[in-house]
Amino acid sequence: MPHINLPAGVPGIRSLFSFRPETAAPLNLLAQTLLHNPHPTLTAGERELIATYVSSLNNCKYCATIHGAIAKHQLGNDGETVKRLVTDMENAPVSDKLKALLRIAAKVQTGGQNVTETDVAEARNEGATDLEIHDTVLIAAAFCMYNRYVDGLATFQPDDDELYDQMGAIRAREGYHSGPLTLKKNEAVTEAS
Repeated sequence: MPHINLPAGVPGIRSLFSFRPETAAPLNLLAQTLLHNPHPTLTAGERELIATYVSSLNNCKYCATIHGAIAKHQLGNDGETVKRLVTDMENAPVSDKLKALLRIAAKVQTGGQNVTETDVAEARNEGATDLEIHDTVLIAAAFCMYNRYVDGLATFQPDDDELYDQMGAIRAREGYHSGPLTLKKNEAVTEAS
């Protein structure tokens, strides 16, 4: 049960965005920019994997599950890569460069000052650019905030993986600018009015 009066049937951060549209606009724009908009080198799927990985490290069920579902769809319906990433990142079927970036993201998740020159050098040795390192740190830092926002107000977090998959498909296709998705029992995910 949420700690504050949030819209019924609207899961996770989307309920918080509905509750306070003034703060939702910049937070949503940040997510759109970091995860969905075109990037010179990191695919949307790779950026969603960073968000998923950090959210799983933070034990944020909603964010880890929804961003995992978005990543799945961004990666051509590849749910196995997402599962492997959150259970055994070092052996996940992703590039060595992405693994180096994920190691940096994990350091950010525990505290920004934990990122070392060695971590950055290792990412560069795998081909990571300054932009990719920057964006990885920003995605990790932003998702620590988003995760704490979602969990700190005890938002509604459904247990139905199919609903997350439906929401993930919509977000992968449309990005973060579309409105909140409402879950109705025994019905498909619908766009809230």
